[in-house]
This record gives sequence, C-alpha cells and structure tokens, in this order.
Amino acid sequence: MFIKDEYDVVVVGAGPSGSTTARYAAMNGADVLLVEKRQEIGSPVRCGEGVSMEIFKHVDIKPDPSWFVNEVTGARIFGPSGKHILIDAKNAGDEVGAVIERDAFDKHLATLAARAGAEISTKTAVTSLLRDSGEITGVRVRRMGEYHDVAARLIVGADGFESQIARWAAINTNLKTRDTTSNLQYRMTGLDLDPRFTDFYIGSVAPGGYVWIFPKSRDTANVGIGLLLSRIKGASEAKDYLDAFIEKDERFKNADILETVSGGVSVSAPLDCVTANGIMLVGDAARMIDPLTGGGISNGVIAGSVCGRVAAESVRAHDVSKEFLKRYEDGWRDLLEEKLYRDYMAKEKLISLDDHTLDMLIDALSGATMENLSTKEILRAVRSKYPQLVSEFEDLI
Repeated sequence: MFIKDEYDVVVVGAGPSGSTTARYAAMNGADVLLVEKRQEIGSPVRCGEGVSMEIFKHVDIKPDPSWFVNEVTGARIFGPSGKHILIDAKNAGDEVGAVIERDAFDKHLATLAARAGAEISTKTAVTSLLRDSGEITGVRVRRMGEYHDVAARLIVGADGFESQIARWAAINTNLKTRDTTSNLQYRMTGLDLDPRFTDFYIGSVAPGGYVWIFPKSRDTANVGIGLLLSRIKGASEAKDYLDAFIEKDERFKNADILETVSGGVSVSAPLDCVTANGIMLVGDAARMIDPLTGGGISNGVIAGSVCGRVAAESVRAHDVSKEFLKRYEDGWRDLLEEKLYRDYMAKEKLISLDDHTLDMLIDALSGATMENLSTKEILRAVRSKYPQLVSEFEDLI
C-alpha cells in the first residue's frame, strides 16, 4: 500500500488503543491512517495478556478462538503469609476475566479498523510533527527507508509508554520513580496450575508491586513481576525477585521458559491534560494504565472508542482546537477518571504497608461481603475490622 499525501486523522501506534481509535474514527466518517513502527502488529508482546470481559461489550468485540484462550472464574490475591482472598472475575479488575494471545488480539483489532475503512501502514515510523505558523499540519514518516510527509488535520498519539507524540506536542507525561514499575515476564510451560484463576502475590516478594500468574491452560501461563523503581536499585532486580519466587513454588519444578519480555509501566494518577491543538493522546501514551494493577488494555480500548468518535466529530466540524477536543477529555474521564484516582490512592497506601499489615488487610477482606470490588468497597471492608489501616481515607468511604 502506498500512503496518500493527506488524511483527516493519523493515529500513531497500532496497539489496542490506537486500533480502536482508528476503527471508531473511520466508522464515523473520518479518512484515517493508522501507522505502526514495527513490522508486525502485536509483536513483541509486552503485557500479562489479561483483559476484562466487559470491554467486549463496550466496543462490540466478539471473542475469537484465535486469541481468546482462557476465560477465568476469578482472581486469588495472596498475602505474604500465604492466606488469600478469592474475587470473582466480574469484580476482579481491568485485567482479569480472559487471558488472550496479545499478538493475535492486536491484529484482530487492527483488522476491525481496516474493515471500518482505516488504512494501515506497518514498519512506518513517525519522525516528527509537521507545523505551519505553529499549527500542527501532519506528520513526517519513514517507511522502508524513505521519508514521506503526510498532511492531517488531527494526530492521535497511541505510541505507548515513551510517547514521542506527547513530547513533541509539549504534553507533560513525566513520571516519578514511585509511579513507574520495572516489569519482567516469562511465558512458561510444564506447570501444574488451576486455570480457573489468575493469581497475584503482594508484599516483600515484589517490593511496591506484585507477582502475577495468568494461566493460558493447566500447564502454560504468563508469570511475571512488577517492582516500583523507587524500591529497587536497578531494573535487573526484577529477574532476581521473579526467579526467587519461582524457585520456592512447587508448581514450577518442571517448568521451562518459552519467552521473556520486559519493560516499564506507568502507575501514576491520571494526567491533567491529554490534548493540545490538533493532538490527542490515548492508552499508555496518556497514562491511562490502572495505577493499582498495571492493567492497560481495557482502559485503552474504552478510551480509544471515545477518542475515535471525537476525532471524527472534530473533522466534520473543521475544528481540532484543544477547546473542541475537550469533548474527548470529558468523555474518557467520565468513564475512567474516578476509578483511576481511587486506585492511585489505594496504590499509594499499599506501598506503605509492611508484610504484617498486608496480612491484616487480606484477613479483613477474606471475611467481608462486598457488592463489588471497588476501592471504596475494599476500604469499607477493611475499616470494619482494622479501622486504623484506612483512617486517612475516610473522605473516600
């Protein structure tokens, strides 16, 4: 495919949020180009590959056997002592419900975007924004070693954790070390698991974060760890902690590693602004990852549906000003912001707790009855047994 000289919207990054944005923009009449710098959409995989079942309804995605590999019953959260609480999948969070093959899932979402009318170009890197008298007029791309200028009314940055679009647009996405995790994950086989549950382990086993097991079957799973950068001396410690966890667990005694992936994840509070004149950010680029769990797929897809609709609206209105794009700011915040803020505050509290206190927390929750697993419900449950643990969060309860 040869890229045209002009589009209404250019979406940079063909992950879940980018492809969903491109799909909804095209569905609503915009002429869309979706570019991906890698030669293959969805590869390499850089996440636990868990999603909520709710997103399938929200953005009209039908689970497909090519990427939908395991629907779980719920999540087990283990404290340092080994005691755990069990949460059903509906209430367990943004990355619990289904375990997927992320590379195939990403390709599926890109296919939906293409079917809606978006054009896709892989191995196409955006090297700069184009401007005229200070206004953004498009992007310069490098494709197969050649440079090409593409005019566009609106640019969407869906280019991930280290978003260049955000930097070029002067949108502040800087992170503190306490709001960034270093992650390492193995895809392992030869395990002995109960595939009905995803497992999470908190405490000193993973300073400032947790260990996860996302089962794809009884003998194969993604096994990973996230550590707050403020709690470790270097990113290499993630391997030491994860290997130590695996060494002590009998379920891994005959296991082999099929794949290793690593990277950084933001666990920050929501950004104050994710737009500028002619620019919108979405997904990881917009820091929409859940601060408590590190899950980003579901939030990115949900926000992408809003982003795409507003992109098409702005094109029809011939208005890509920051003021017009406030429709996107309002839309995604209505759906996600309150939960992101609550989960950020919960994360801040959790990273301050020692192993003994975390075990008290698990103990309080193990006997609690909650209508849903929101941060508010958790705080209420803990208050009923250990009020001293949540005294500083009374205004949230």
